[in-house]
Amino acid sequence: MNLDFLDAHERHWEDAELLKGGNRLANADHLFGISAECGLKCLMIQFGMSMDTDKPTDRQDRIHANKIWIRFDAYRSGHLQGINYALSLPDPFMDWDVNQRYARRVDFDISRLASHRTGAEAVLNLIKKAKLAGLL
Repeated sequence: MNLDFLDAHERHWEDAELLKGGNRLANADHLFGISAECGLKCLMIQFGMSMDTDKPTDRQDRIHANKIWIRFDAYRSGHLQGINYALSLPDPFMDWDVNQRYARRVDFDISRLASHRTGAEAVLNLIKKAKLAGLL
């Protein structure tokens, strides 16, 4: 399959919103993290992240939402247009982990979800901005 971080970002956001509306907090939380990760990787490519066919070339870029916030900032700050794409929030995904997809539903609550949704929405807004600016 072909990688498409932009499409993945958008569909994971949409599915997370649907799951949130259905009170499916655990899966919504997971998808908000994946959405943010995909959106930031999409922008990181524009800021110089190199890709193999199916993954980032640099092993340091093969990370998930809980580690990508700082990595994104490194790419952003090293690129001329990056000044316009700063993340205004502190990293909301520090307590998120891709392995939480195996966790029990009762381990997820609305406040945890709200924090991760806010982070994913910040990335969504950067993507919208990049589209309007012609970066994507």
